[in-house]
Amino acid sequence: MTPAPGSSTAPTRVALLGSPNAGKTTIFNHLTGLRARTANYPGVTVTRSEGTAQTPGGPVAVEDVPGTYSLSAMSPDEQVVLDLLAGDLDGCPPPDALVVVLDATTLRRSLTLAAQAIRLDQPVIVAVTMMDELIGRGGQVDLEALGRALGVRTLGLTAHKGVGMAALAAQLGSFSQWPAPPVLPPEDDDALAAWTASVLTTAGYRPPAPDRRTAAVDRVLLHPLWGGLVFLAVMFVFFQLIFTVAAPLQDGLEGLLGLLARWTATTLGHGLVGAFVSEAMIGGVGSVLVFVPQIALLFLVIAALESIGYMARAAYLMDRIMATTGLDGRAFVSMLSSFACAVPGIMATRTIPSSRTRIATIMSAPLVPCSARLPVYVLLIGLLIPPAERWGPVQVQGLAMFALYVVGGVSAMVSARILRSTLLRGELVPFYLEMPPYRIPSLRSVLLAMWGSVAMFLRKAGTIIFGTAVVLWMLLAFPSRDAETAGMPPAQASAHVLEHSYAASIGSVIEPVFAPLGFDWRIDLGLVGAVSAREVFVSTLGQVAAAADPENPTDALRAATYLDGPRQGEPLFRAPTVVALLAWFVYALQCISTVAVMRRETGSWRWPALAFGYLVVLAYAAALLAHEVTERVLAWGAL
Repeated sequence: MTPAPGSSTAPTRVALLGSPNAGKTTIFNHLTGLRARTANYPGVTVTRSEGTAQTPGGPVAVEDVPGTYSLSAMSPDEQVVLDLLAGDLDGCPPPDALVVVLDATTLRRSLTLAAQAIRLDQPVIVAVTMMDELIGRGGQVDLEALGRALGVRTLGLTAHKGVGMAALAAQLGSFSQWPAPPVLPPEDDDALAAWTASVLTTAGYRPPAPDRRTAAVDRVLLHPLWGGLVFLAVMFVFFQLIFTVAAPLQDGLEGLLGLLARWTATTLGHGLVGAFVSEAMIGGVGSVLVFVPQIALLFLVIAALESIGYMARAAYLMDRIMATTGLDGRAFVSMLSSFACAVPGIMATRTIPSSRTRIATIMSAPLVPCSARLPVYVLLIGLLIPPAERWGPVQVQGLAMFALYVVGGVSAMVSARILRSTLLRGELVPFYLEMPPYRIPSLRSVLLAMWGSVAMFLRKAGTIIFGTAVVLWMLLAFPSRDAETAGMPPAQASAHVLEHSYAASIGSVIEPVFAPLGFDWRIDLGLVGAVSAREVFVSTLGQVAAAADPENPTDALRAATYLDGPRQGEPLFRAPTVVALLAWFVYALQCISTVAVMRRETGSWRWPALAFGYLVVLAYAAALLAHEVTERVLAWGAL
């Protein structure tokens, strides 16, 4: 028998309800800290964040629901909020109480949501955020009078500084004692407008004056020309940081893994157990984990820019450009999420009202450079361009990374334009966006946001990548040839086993398909494994390199040569081959999770099958062109 919500055997559940940019997530992070988890609502791919807040009355489950301006659903994610509050989501109990988060700087508009929440006849407490901004810009509100006018308990918060959070936490465990309004707010729109005016008058509310500094900055950042140049400059500087800040940390991790490989060889020997640890675990999973510094930096920058308020400006700025592709600023927000991972980016399309625009965005999102491509790009750029290579003060490795991201982003918009002009014709729905004020985010909130994304990457490394690495190791290690390798040095024995493994047999079957691109069976095997997750390509090459030189896998890759065929003995990772690989990973849809979420979001296999097919063809054509052009350029240089 399922216990009733709020009973002694069921945890108290409190939902944070509020509009986007009201400070809901900042409150959630303060209340739950690292005791939070992210998942999807049952049956729908809308992200939910749930955690535990420690209160004087005991632990309380806190849920951060999707942001909404009202309880009249206009998009799929807003409908999820209504279903949750009504208890219509199977496997997801409705909350016992609501914390309605209102932005003090936009209180008149926010009161509509408060009135609708109070009419639900559930325990409600109102948390008014941005109090420091309201006062700092000459506004005022009497919170006690506001609470009396609303008929519910009202608290003032400055969430990003932690002000008022202890008082809120103290209230969560005693929702049964929260006061209820003697009279519910009206439902009629005209009566509600009069009610809102009365509440604001009673509370002595004076809205804040326009922020002159924000207006001055926006004149530059929202300018069609200067704003675009600033956006490109921000992205350019970021990719320079990838190689100047994160690269030394990567080198340190790689050195640590080399020490671990030497210890493994000394302690476990070169038998199956030692080979599994050094090749599958250290060479496979470890070769991906060395890129955690770059991944963390990517998520840190995204979290910081979003907390500052810049991402909303970028969406507004890009709306003009997106309109030429048949999309709008909402689609840009989804694509921006895809820079971290295409899965949440595709899920974010649920905020797009137009079904045709939504599907076009879903079909284009896999082209947006995601964090899974980052390890591949860093590895291949490192094989192609020496770290010391510079054009004046600019590091060429960072410039190459920036170019790859630009090509991916432009390709996504071109893809959307073609789809909206052919299969998905339709009118654009007007795009409205509220600009949040610029804020200095707390270091804690930014680090928590970064850690949540890094933890997701690490979970993938511990599940999908590890599982694939084990399978690949078995294919690379068997059939065992102990008799043939007896007396050989370890490196020579490993190379012999590798050349005669099941993996070599599988790779040789598909080798003719990719031979025009300069790929051999080892690269082909990596591409096949990367269908599960792009990072597996790095894992596969890591295992191949670890088999040759467990202590210095990167050097082993640089020294790798073709094992057979007309190019036998030539370097494998020549410039044409590396450039072709980069072109392949710009376009190929190699992520089972992305295909699965495309199927769930579109309700059919038609669209993910089309996306997978056209992107593979595009990837092959781009890789072939890149290989041939690079070969010609090298030939001209030799002349």
